[in-house]
Amino acid sequence: MNSQKNKANSFMVQGTILAAASIIAKIIGLVYRIPLTGILGDEGNSYYSTANDIYTIILLISSFSLPMAISKLMAERIEKGEYRNANRVFICAVRFAVVAGLGLSLITYVFSGVLTKYVLHFELAKYGLRVIAPAILVFAITGTFRGFFQGLGTMVPTAVSQILEQIINAVVSVVCAGLMLRYGLKVARQMQNPSLAPAWAAAGGNFGTVVSVTVAMLFMMIVYARYRKVFAKQVRQDHTGQMEASGAIYTVLMQTLWPIVLSTVLYNISTVLDQGIFSSVLGKQGYAQQQYAVIWGIYVGKFRVLMNVPLSLASCLGPAIVPSLAGDMSKRDRKDASRKISMAIRYTMLLTIPCAFGLAALGGPVITMLFHPETGVPLAAGIMQAGALMIITYALSTLTTSILQGLGHLKEPLINCGIALVIHVIFLFFLLRSANLNIYAVIYSNVIFALVVCVLNALTIRRYLGYRQEYVRTFILPTIAAVIMAFGTYLVYRFFNLFAGNTISVIIAILAGAFIYAVGLVAFHVFTVDEIAAMPKGKSIIRFFRKMGLLR
Repeated sequence: MNSQKNKANSFMVQGTILAAASIIAKIIGLVYRIPLTGILGDEGNSYYSTANDIYTIILLISSFSLPMAISKLMAERIEKGEYRNANRVFICAVRFAVVAGLGLSLITYVFSGVLTKYVLHFELAKYGLRVIAPAILVFAITGTFRGFFQGLGTMVPTAVSQILEQIINAVVSVVCAGLMLRYGLKVARQMQNPSLAPAWAAAGGNFGTVVSVTVAMLFMMIVYARYRKVFAKQVRQDHTGQMEASGAIYTVLMQTLWPIVLSTVLYNISTVLDQGIFSSVLGKQGYAQQQYAVIWGIYVGKFRVLMNVPLSLASCLGPAIVPSLAGDMSKRDRKDASRKISMAIRYTMLLTIPCAFGLAALGGPVITMLFHPETGVPLAAGIMQAGALMIITYALSTLTTSILQGLGHLKEPLINCGIALVIHVIFLFFLLRSANLNIYAVIYSNVIFALVVCVLNALTIRRYLGYRQEYVRTFILPTIAAVIMAFGTYLVYRFFNLFAGNTISVIIAILAGAFIYAVGLVAFHVFTVDEIAAMPKGKSIIRFFRKMGLLR
C-alpha cells in the first residue's frame, strides 16, 4: 500500500517541480511583457502575438508533442527493462525532429506573408514570423532531449531549461524590440505608414524566442552528454532478446504522435481561428484594422498573458502524468492510475480556481499595476472578469486530455476536441455577428469549447477506466472558499486604495486573499490533518490552525 502511494506521489513531485519552474518562467514572462508592451503598444502586441500564435501552431504540428510521445514510449520500455529499445526510440525521435523541424521552418519562412495576410488579416506580422521561423527546428531538437529525461521519470532538466529559456527570452526580446523600434520609426517615416514601427518592434521581440530556444537546446545537450555514460551502462546491461527495428519504431512513433498532434492542434488552433474570424467579422462591421488590432492586442497581450500563469499548472502536470500512467497501464494497475488522476485533478483545481476568482476580483487594478496603460483599462478589466471561468475550464480540459493520452487512448481526445471546436466556431460566429459581443464573443465561445472538452473527456475516462470523479472537495468547497476570498480581496483593496495607492493595495489584497482562501480550505475540511501534515512545514500549519480553532 505504501509503495503504491509513493508511486502515486512521485509523479506529483515531478509535476510540482515542473509546475514550480513553469510558474517561475511565466512570472518572468509576465514581468518582461510589461516593458515589452510599453515598447510595442497594443497594436505592436497584436503583431507580436500573431507571429507567436502561428509559430505555436506549426510547433504543435512538427514537434510540440514530441516530448510527450517520447516520454510515453520510453517509459513503457523502461518499465519492462528494455533500455536498448528505449534508446532506439530516442535516436529515431531525434532524426524525425530534424527532418520535420527543418522542413516546416523553411515552409514558414517562405509562406509567412501569405499566412499573415490572407489567414489572419494581420499582414505586418510577417516580419516577426520570418524572424521566428528558425526556432521551429531548434525547438524540435530541444523537445527530443526533454522527452528523453521525462521518459526516465525526471522533470528537473526540462524545468531548469524552461527557466533559463525564459530569462534569455526576457532580456533579448526587450532589448531587440527597443532597437528594432528605432529602425521601424525610420522605415515608417520613409514609407509613410505608422504601423511599420510597431511591426518591426514586434519582430525584434520575436527574435528573443529564437535566441532563448537555442540556449535551452544547448543546455539540454550538455545535460544529456553528462548523463550519457550512466544511460549507456544501463543499455549495455540490458539483455532484451528482441530488438525493435528502426522502421517499427518510426511506425509506433507516428502512431503515437499523430493523434496527440492532431488533438493538440485542434485544442490550440482555436486561438488562431478566433483571431481570423474576429478580424474578418469586425472588418465587415466597419472597424479599421488598427481598431480591432488594438482590441485583440489587449486580449492576447494582457488577459492571455495573465491567464497562462495559472494554466501552467495543468500544462505541467500533463507531461508528468503521461509516462506515469503509461507505466501503470502497461502493468494493468487501474487502481494506481485512478489514484494519480484524482490527485492531479484535485491539485490543479485547488490552485486554479482561486487564481481565476482573484483575477476577476482585481482585474482592473492588476492590469494597471503591471502594464500602466493610458487607455483601455475598463475593457481589460471586463475581459478579466468575463474570462475567469475560461481559466478553470481550460486548466481541467488540458489536464484531462493528457490523462487520456497517458492511458493510451490517443484518438478519443482528438475526437472530443474536434466536436468541441465545431461547437466553438458556431457559437463564435453567432455571438460576433448576431449578438454583436465583440471580444466577449471570443471569451464566451472559448469557455464553451473548453467545457465541452471537459465533459467529453470525463465521460471517456469513466468509460475506459471506471474512474468516478469526487466533486465536493475537488470543486464545490474550493469554489465556495474562492468566492469568499474574492469578496474579501476586493474589500481589502478598496480600503487600502483610499490612502496607499494602487500597487501597494493590490499586493496587500493578494496576500490577504491567499490567507482567506487557506483559512477557507481548512474551515471547510477540504484537507485532512494527514494531508496537511504531509505538506512542507505541515506540523507548523496544523499548530497554527489549531490555535485558530479550525482544526481538532
